[in-house]
Amino acid sequence: MVKKTIIILVLFNISLVVSQEGKVTQANKDFENYAFMDAIDSYEDLVKNGYTEEEIYKKLGNANYVNALYENAADWYSKLIKLENTTIDANYYYRYAQSLKSLGSYDESNEWMQKFYEQKTNDQRAINYKEKENYIERIRENSGRYEVKNLTINSTASDFAPSFYSDKLVFSTARDTGFATKNIHKWNNGAFLNLHVSKILKDQQFSTPERFTKELNTKTHESSSVFTKDGKTVYFTRNNSKDGRFSRDREGVSRLKLFKSTLIQGEWSKAQELPFNSDAYSVAHPALSADEKTLYFSSDMPGTIGASDIFKVSVNEDNSYGVPENLGKRINTEARESFPFIDEKTIYFSSDGHPGLGGLDVFAAKLDGSSEEILNLGEPLNGKQDDFSYVIRDGNGYFASNREGGKGEDDIYSFQENQPLRFDCLAQLKGIVLDQETQQAIPEAQVSIVDASGKIVATAVSDKNGAYNLDVDCTQNDLVIVANKEAYDSKNTTFNMIAGQINRVSILLQKAQVELVPAVGSDLIVGLELNPILFDLDSSEIRKDAALILNKASDFLKKNSGIRIEVKSHTDAKASKSYNQRLSGSRAKATYEYLVKLGVDASTISFKGFGEDELLNDCVNWEQCSKDENEKNRRSELIVVE
Repeated sequence: MVKKTIIILVLFNISLVVSQEGKVTQANKDFENYAFMDAIDSYEDLVKNGYTEEEIYKKLGNANYVNALYENAADWYSKLIKLENTTIDANYYYRYAQSLKSLGSYDESNEWMQKFYEQKTNDQRAINYKEKENYIERIRENSGRYEVKNLTINSTASDFAPSFYSDKLVFSTARDTGFATKNIHKWNNGAFLNLHVSKILKDQQFSTPERFTKELNTKTHESSSVFTKDGKTVYFTRNNSKDGRFSRDREGVSRLKLFKSTLIQGEWSKAQELPFNSDAYSVAHPALSADEKTLYFSSDMPGTIGASDIFKVSVNEDNSYGVPENLGKRINTEARESFPFIDEKTIYFSSDGHPGLGGLDVFAAKLDGSSEEILNLGEPLNGKQDDFSYVIRDGNGYFASNREGGKGEDDIYSFQENQPLRFDCLAQLKGIVLDQETQQAIPEAQVSIVDASGKIVATAVSDKNGAYNLDVDCTQNDLVIVANKEAYDSKNTTFNMIAGQINRVSILLQKAQVELVPAVGSDLIVGLELNPILFDLDSSEIRKDAALILNKASDFLKKNSGIRIEVKSHTDAKASKSYNQRLSGSRAKATYEYLVKLGVDASTISFKGFGEDELLNDCVNWEQCSKDENEKNRRSELIVVE
């Protein structure tokens, strides 16, 4: 895809270009020279002739991935991962998971993201995934705010990177360049890019697009522009060039650079390079702050966290520039962040490192520190493919996408924002804890909120009048309020928050009946006649059903403080023994930490993982058992030891 050249032409992680060791074939030469479409054809021919080498599968997956051919990428990554006697870098798990999203296979994608997380726990992409495992639900809650339409000015080629220029729209396009076929770009077999302009008419109609100006369009790529409000200055992206033609580095790569031009007596001046460009890295996709004193851009310059990061630099009154500054890990990840746009105090950008629907999604973040949230803009603006180069003005704007149903490889779409973005939506939850029989207030009762994933998201203690008050994320549904008090049975109540009002839930607790203490060596869960504490496949997260069981167990343990238990956790027989031993240890620790969080004395609990050594059934061969049979083995037990 043409726009992939601009997004990734060396902004994409160079680690995708694997080493040149081994037999040098024409396919390798094409790949190493970024002629990815030729490389794909050559590698596929090799596979047809019986080659199944790991490097070929990697390169086929990567070449398709960088050209947004996600279905093909998923196929080759799947073959790579299934190879025996290979050690696969976890980044391939990530790209496979991303490719699966673009096919709508979110459950399978999450399985591979879990594997990625287990190997890359400090990776920002893994952290984002783990902190937002319910990201699909959160995205859906933020969806439906836009009306999206395909523009009449789109061509059968690639059209993207719209920018506002007074009452006009300037954009990048690969439509007829007027040059010979030698100007076909080998990255994706697409034509080179130029800036075009079209006047915005009534009812989202446009005049016939024309080339923006011959002074700026050359025989290289020109793309992603931004204009000052007075229309007299433009910043834009261009390939490194000399005398209007490509200029390449020692690796044969033409890096991306930012240029500036000013309007003088109706003519655009010769474009000047910005001083922080380099022949050693790329700088692209300019955006201006509302006061035009800060320039934002995307780059892989030193200090970059991932494949490409978003930076900012001050624009001084004397037309000099400050030192570029990385926006940091809140926004940037080890993947791709690009195409920034600033609307007052909000930055919009495209990323495939934050949890999304597939490919590149558009996200928003606050620049003034008023919120730490990174919001996915949701459907229909985001979808399974690449969505990028978002711009907005007075609630109306444009973006580009390679989604199905378009006219070309990438199309520009208009949108109308019907509802504004909401950051950090909190609602109040108030209530009172009462004795069910006497209706008297119960002070010092612990009140906790458990979300749909089983995580405790808020906690309070009732006051002398039994009252409690909590701030809860109003976007979450299927919450459970859990109340505990010594000498009372634990009480669980399911509810949904309603934004914009005070939510009230009163809780009635019943006096606990005298219970028999389970014998030493027995499972407390069995003794309390509770359902088993089970885990999802390849996961140590406390499930919602398990959280409710642990709430009841903790209530008993707090009332019987002399009892000591050992948390024994287990796995099914899938994966290796060593892996299952580690996984069971993580499950035991998670169970222990959850009980402690509920108020059980940590000194009365020990924990240990037993891997697959204590199966409850004959499911030694995992594949020959049903889903339910295998699930029975993925459990934690609370064994009474004293």
